[in-house]
Amino acid sequence: MTDLSATTGTWAIDPSHTTIGFSARHAMVAKVRGNFTEFTGSFTLDGEVPQNSSAELLVQTASLTTQNEDRDAHLKSADFLNVETNPTLTFKSTGVNVKGGDTFVVTGDLTIGGITKSVDVDFELVGVSQDPWGGTRIGFDGETEITRKDFGLVWNVALEAGGVLVGEKVKLTLDVEAVKQ
Repeated sequence: MTDLSATTGTWAIDPSHTTIGFSARHAMVAKVRGNFTEFTGSFTLDGEVPQNSSAELLVQTASLTTQNEDRDAHLKSADFLNVETNPTLTFKSTGVNVKGGDTFVVTGDLTIGGITKSVDVDFELVGVSQDPWGGTRIGFDGETEITRKDFGLVWNVALEAGGVLVGEKVKLTLDVEAVKQ
């Protein structure tokens, strides 16, 4: 278990060492994975009273990539994220609870396409370390699952054999490294 007092402070997310990812079922059989490549975020941690901590994340929706240009274009279109109208998605914490040891539940408002819903994100503190340049770094792994229809992402196609082309559940994963400010 990490000494939580070492986490106290304000931290800026390091985008070159962080992945904001997602996955969803395709044709009811495979998972399609992707991520966003442009985002900013920070969090303020209180190691003595973790419930006083807070976090914010701003993601540029046009930075979505699944390594397939046609699929990416469709996901960025009005059928899904509509990046022309909704250039960002955001997360702003509203509460932090210690689950036990190095695990936490961060509750917050997730806004996608102008629709805001409260979500719980499970996080594990990976650790705190000093980098070779004198900085202090912290790492967290987080995940949650959302229902895309809750955010107005309703496009789909029925499959002849039953089911749908795009699964309703989307798993969000956050592999975060941040630098103490």
